[in-house]
Amino acid sequence: MRPEAKDSDVAREAWYVRAILTADVYDVAIESPLELAPRLSDRVGAQIYLKREDLQPVFSFKIRGAYNKMKQLTEEERARGVITSSAGNHAQGVALSGQKLNCKAIIAMPVTTPAIKVEAVRRLGGTVELVGENYDATQAYAKERAAAEGLTYIPPFDDPYVIAGQGTVGVEVMRQLPSAEIIFVPIGGGGLAAGMVAYIKAIRPEIRVIGVEPAGANAMTLSLARGEIVKLSKVDGFADGVAVREPGRDCFEIIQTMIDGIITVKTDQIASAIKDVFGDTRSILEPAGAVAVAGAKAYCQAHGVTGKVIAVTSGANMNFDRLRVISEIADQGGKEEATLLSIIPEKNGEFKRFVETVGDINISEFKYRVQGADARVLYSIEVSDLKDVQNTMQRMEALGFKTVDLSNDATTQFHLRHMTGGQGRVENERLYKVEIPERAGALGNFLEFISPKWSISMTHYRNDGGRVGQVLFGVQVAEEEREVFEECLDGCGYKYDDMSSNIAFKTLFG
Repeated sequence: MRPEAKDSDVAREAWYVRAILTADVYDVAIESPLELAPRLSDRVGAQIYLKREDLQPVFSFKIRGAYNKMKQLTEEERARGVITSSAGNHAQGVALSGQKLNCKAIIAMPVTTPAIKVEAVRRLGGTVELVGENYDATQAYAKERAAAEGLTYIPPFDDPYVIAGQGTVGVEVMRQLPSAEIIFVPIGGGGLAAGMVAYIKAIRPEIRVIGVEPAGANAMTLSLARGEIVKLSKVDGFADGVAVREPGRDCFEIIQTMIDGIITVKTDQIASAIKDVFGDTRSILEPAGAVAVAGAKAYCQAHGVTGKVIAVTSGANMNFDRLRVISEIADQGGKEEATLLSIIPEKNGEFKRFVETVGDINISEFKYRVQGADARVLYSIEVSDLKDVQNTMQRMEALGFKTVDLSNDATTQFHLRHMTGGQGRVENERLYKVEIPERAGALGNFLEFISPKWSISMTHYRNDGGRVGQVLFGVQVAEEEREVFEECLDGCGYKYDDMSSNIAFKTLFG
């Protein structure tokens, strides 16, 4: 019998420990290895062990919870079939579980889901239904169809049996490294963290368990801070496997009372962690799979941890075409490359003086743009640590070259560093970043709302393998028309941000 809301904390905790210990997941899952990451450990100063859930048959821990939930269904329920909504690892877990249990599994996925993930689900025997531009629409469809056809909806995280299945990761790490001091767990909806902390705190309460979320998808962090579930208006989809707008209620209740803390990490830290794991294992994690590693690095370095810590590498379902972008971002996260913007006089000899001022630091990228009496130089330099960046900037400023560090400016890293040339100042130009779904006709739909009334002065797009493309638009919009223009953007339905105050944009194009 599953726990009820009226149960005491003690009764609920006892139920979860029993459910985790009796969870039947090894028909489809493996006991994943726990491996020391020697190179990463040397750099950080702590002994960092990786719990390799990326080595599961579907390259993610999600198979555990999906199978354990479906194993609880009656024969009649399995005969009717199951349905779920997912664009990633949970979808593959449900599909493989359905194959193993001889149960029809329908997987509703957004129309923007990359083909590689759709094909993976079909190979595992799942019936794919592409419905909805975003996850909320897809989930609504799946639940409506479940009710209409008598199917069982398999939630991705907010269910006691799903949580218990994920909790088997905790059983394994306690057996594999009982002397661990801290365990770092990624959090999206919270199923993995809830399951692991429920077991670990019952068995070894002195071991600290710390959750890790992306800074741009911090629903659990805000929920814990406010003491109630918070639903985000939007999330950063870089680590799409944990990009959840609202944590699960069951997950929240467990995590709120048991977890020792929660931290957030930035995109460049996640990308850097992918690179770190590759250096030790030659395996490539997806961004969500590296979140806990990024958290372990940041926490251990900030607090001087030297003991044994574990980071769960939760998934490796990476699209190959994302690697280029992640590699570039990783250099920023590892401080191996810094992006600077300097303004120098446009006159003979100044460019030579600029190069001499950079000194013997290698320039890995360079953009030069003349604007009137000055030139804007956007460049990347190879550095060993933050001190190199500061020293370079001080030398520039001493010679009158105004310089800013744009290494952590997302708009610069993703868009502006890849642009050069063109007209200087454009009248009434504003800058917008728009999330356009990666599907045929999506860009045309956007243009229908703004063209020909407003003129597009600039655009930049880079495919990073995600479900939406981050497109940067320069648009000529007079201040008195701004409200009307943004009403048109709202009508289009795509998420957007006004980036007009971005310092790099104002300096390069203002």
